[in-house]
This record gives sequence, C-alpha cells and structure tokens, in this order.
Amino acid sequence: MRVFMEAHDIWQAIDPEGSKTPVETKVDKVALAAIYQSVLEDTLLTLAEKKTAKEAWEAVKTLCQGAERVKKARIQTLKAEFESMNMKDSDSLDDFCLKLNGLVTNIRALGESVADSYVLKKILCVVPKRFLQIASTIEQFGDVDTMTIEETVGSLKAHEERMRGQIENSGHQLLLTEEEWNKREKGEQKSG
Repeated sequence: MRVFMEAHDIWQAIDPEGSKTPVETKVDKVALAAIYQSVLEDTLLTLAEKKTAKEAWEAVKTLCQGAERVKKARIQTLKAEFESMNMKDSDSLDDFCLKLNGLVTNIRALGESVADSYVLKKILCVVPKRFLQIASTIEQFGDVDTMTIEETVGSLKAHEERMRGQIENSGHQLLLTEEEWNKREKGEQKSG
C-alpha cells in the first residue's frame, strides 16, 4: 500500500514529512481511496468511519499488528505441538511423517523458518524401538545437517521393509498356548 501511494505521490497524506501546510483534500481523498482498494471488505467496513487517509492508515496498522500477534501466537502453538509430537509403536512411518510435515509447512507458511536438519533430528529422536538401530546408524554415519528428510525417511522405510521380511520368514513357526502344549505332552506320554 505504501509503495503504491508513494508511486502516485500521495504518501504525504499519511506522512507529511514535517510540512507545515495541510494536506490537500484531493490528495487525502485519493490516498483514502487507495487504502480502501487495498483492504479486504471486512476491514473496509471498519475504515468507513475514518475521515482522513492518516486515520485510516493508523487503523490498518493497528489491525495488522493485531493480526501479527495472532500469527506469532499461532506459530508458538504449532512449535509446541511439533516439540511434543512422538511416534507411537502403532503409528505408521508415513502417517507420522505426514503429520510432522503438515506442522512444519504451517509454521513456514506463517513466515517462521524451520531447518530441514531440525526436522530430521526430530524424526530420529522420536522413532519407536523398531527403528532405533537404523536411527542410531543414520546419526552416527550420516551427515544429518546435509541429509534430506526424504533420504532419512527412505532409509527408515527400507529398514521397516527388511524387518517385515524377517518377521514373515520366521512366521512359519507354530506357537502353542500352554494348554495346547500340555495336551500335546500328555498325548506323547500316553503313546510313549
């Protein structure tokens, strides 16, 4: 808004720069019209009662400061949520990373920077026990400051697939309850 008004030589209606002469009515009205054109309809209703461009400008500044406070509070809430996130044993890696990425995207959309290495370290710190071995390997032998989140998640998923293959191969083992075992032993004792 300011750049637009400066470009059209009407900014003096907002900031007369020490000029002792009053702002021309036409300049003030053009500046006021420029402000009206630059704000949302909801804000326009608030500004309708302002008589000068300077009054309208001050009202817009106040509204924006309030919006800035809300934005900062939202960033703090999202950061706290990010910090408290933990991956449960029942969570899938994809679902957890999707939630985490959503939080990070929202924080970044509000103008706050979040380094990928910080997100990566968070993932490695909160994985359940089934990922502990690979997470430790990544931390010890990988460069977590330059590694991408996608590479890390890919390594964790590869580990998960390998573990799933191990469990499926050992899944042919027959497990008996204590009652079934006792019946089986009694049956062997009768026949032997």
